[in-house]
Amino acid sequence: MKVPEWVDIVKLAKHKELAPYDEDWFYVRAASVARHLYMRSPVGVGALTKVYGGRQRNGTCPSHFSRSTGSVARKVLQSLEAIKMVEKDPNGGRRLTSTGRRDLDRIASQIKIKKPKS
Repeated sequence: MKVPEWVDIVKLAKHKELAPYDEDWFYVRAASVARHLYMRSPVGVGALTKVYGGRQRNGTCPSHFSRSTGSVARKVLQSLEAIKMVEKDPNGGRRLTSTGRRDLDRIASQIKIKKPKS
């Protein structure tokens, strides 16, 4: 998976104060986007900015919802497209390919087998 050069200096949203501490945050976000597409497809860049948005603190004024940055969502989707996990949907947005769905099915079954019954 190709990672952009700016991953170490970028903020993930305008309501964030700092860049992520985790060096592998791009891979974690890509896995999260792949899971979101697995559960709810098709999804576009705008929908992902809503999913990863959060609370913007305004000092003494009330807090409001703020979307995350679209460039990160777009680059994650483009990198998933490059490894043939995601394709563009003719009706808009992106969806999982058959190979992407197969890979996520395998991962889900491995997790289910390893999870102890409680």
